[in-house]
Formats: sequence, C-alpha cells, structure tokens
Amino acid sequence: MSSNKSHAFDAEMMAIALRMAERGLGATAPNPSVGAVIVDEATGEVVSRGTTARGGRPHAETQAIALAGDNARGKTIYVTLEPCSHYGRTPPCADAIVAAGLKRVVVAIEDPDPRVAGRGLNRLRQAGIEVVRGVGAAEARWITRGHIVRITERRPLVTLKLALDANGDIARGSGSAPIWVTGELARLHGMLLRKEFDAILVGSATVRDDDPELTCRLPGLLDRSPVRVVLSRSLDLSVGAKIFRSARTVPVWLMTSADSDAAKKSAIAEGGTEIVDVGVVGNALWLPSIMEALVARGITRLLVEGGPAIWRSFAGAALADEIMLYMAGSPSDSDADTAVTRWLGNLGMTAVERRTIGADTMWRYRRLANKEGR
Repeated sequence: MSSNKSHAFDAEMMAIALRMAERGLGATAPNPSVGAVIVDEATGEVVSRGTTARGGRPHAETQAIALAGDNARGKTIYVTLEPCSHYGRTPPCADAIVAAGLKRVVVAIEDPDPRVAGRGLNRLRQAGIEVVRGVGAAEARWITRGHIVRITERRPLVTLKLALDANGDIARGSGSAPIWVTGELARLHGMLLRKEFDAILVGSATVRDDDPELTCRLPGLLDRSPVRVVLSRSLDLSVGAKIFRSARTVPVWLMTSADSDAAKKSAIAEGGTEIVDVGVVGNALWLPSIMEALVARGITRLLVEGGPAIWRSFAGAALADEIMLYMAGSPSDSDADTAVTRWLGNLGMTAVERRTIGADTMWRYRRLANKEGR
C-alpha cells in the first residue's frame, strides 16, 4: 500500500473508531469513552469493533480483541486514546494488545493520565509493535475532552445549552412548566443531547420557574438520563418539585452551602436527593468547589441547562468549553453570534456546526486554540 493510500486508509479506519467512541459518551464515567477497530490491512476488512462499556469497563480494546479472537493476530488496531498501561480493576490494555499478536497500533492521542502518559505506547514499542500517533487527533481531543480536563484541570467538560426565540430572548416558565421558544423537533434534539453527558446542571430559578424533570424521555433512552445537579444557596425550592420527587429513579445532587437550612435539606433528602455541601464566596456558591465536587464523583461531561445567571457564572469563570445554541426560526449566523455575546459576553468561541432542525436552527460553538482544534 502506497504511503498516500496508507494515510487515507488510516484516516478512514480511525473515523470508524471515533464514531464508536461517540456512542459511549455519557455512559462510561469516570472513564473516557474510547473506540477501537481491528482491521486486516491486506484485505481492508474490519474484523471487529469495540466501545468502552457502560460504567467504564471493559475497555474498548479488550472488547474488540475478544470479538476478533484468533483473527486479531497480525492485524492492525485503531484506538482513539492511548491504551492503558497500569493495573486497575482490569489488566492493562497494552498487555492485551501484545498478547493478541496485533502487529500495528494506530492511536489518535496520548492519555494525559499520569498513570499512562506515553507508557502504554512504550510498552507496545518494546514488544516490537509498530505504533503510529496523531491520526484523527483533533476530533479525538474533543470526544475525549471531558477526560482530559478532568485530569489536567480538575473539572468536567462544560457545555452551555441556550434556547432562545428568534430575537435572541429567553422565556421564563410559568412556575409549573417551561414556556417553549422552539418547536418540538428542536426540543427533542436537546433532550437527545442529554444522553451524551454524565450530569446536567440547573440553578434554583430554573427549578422554580419550569419545574423540569431533566431526564432523557425518549424511547429506549430513559436509562441514559444523566445525574441531575441543582445549585441553590438559599434552598428557596419546593420539596415537591418534580426533580426531587423522581430522585430515586434518576439521581439528583443538590449542591448548597454547609450553613443552609438544615430542616429543608433533611426534607429534600428524604425523597432520595443527595445533599452536597460546597464552598461559598460572598453570597454565592463557589464554582471551583462545585467543579471539584463533580470530578470527585466521577463526572467528566457536564451539560449546563440553567438560565442566564448560571450561564453567565460559568462563562465569567472561563469554565465553558462549548455552547449549544437553539434559536427559533432561521436567524442568520450573525444573529446567533450577537445572541451568544449578549448573554455570555465574548468568549472567543468559533461556530463549528450549524443545523436546521424542523423550523428552528442549532449552532455548536467551541473554544478552539487553533485551526486543528488543539
């Protein structure tokens, strides 16, 4: 296979591994979602594929190897993240690759976890296996970003979700239900988005105004609902709110201060909600303390659906990695940029996707360090 054809083939196979990794987003915490594909380069046949299992184990590589069986010997494996080299609850994936007799490993990015950090690739090289790095790296960094910032910054990836009308305005709920500004398809897409996150966060104003459930109420996906996190310094919330009544079905963490009303905490906790005390600065909950508490509980990907006060607090603390903007109708790209700046300030993000959803429009903005998204 010529060099150009080999590069193109590697990119094509890594693209399959990246799609496999996407499948596990929101289901593998505290581990990253990884995709692995074993391929016979001589024939171009995909022998097997694997994705990190629910809860983080088994890992993608060992699943792909198990599916391939003896057919793995002499083949190439494409992996979106460096295979682990340390013993945890399972043996190292690097050792499994060596034992399977794979001859070549193509890896998108190295793992920043200090327990790995290049050691997995070195283990493979020491066994005489050819190692190629950097194929599909930019996309892999985004798929794996929750894991990366958890290790390097002690916080989860943060995506802010905004739903605005065609003028860039929001609508406050009636106190018992939200007021919709977009159509049904856009709302369903926003609900589908939830399954890609480990936790979803709102403030007390959203609970009071909208009385939301914050679950993934789509056929077959209720069990993919993320942990629901509510921030409330003053606990000015109804014990009978839907989110608290369903805490035994889908977990709810109420983050508040150590000195907030003990009786109210107890009443809410009786329904199954976990009370988490976090730090306070001034009269507000301290976001770095909240981030640390989430990471300590294994959260790697956080969807922030709260209203303007919550959006602005995350944006102001430079804790937003991505924005999902839903706007009613067909506003222009300029309208979308203006709306984002109005609500969040100038975050220096770039629109990387625009999609028409029914009668409405969605934009995805990301904080890109350079053209490759590194």
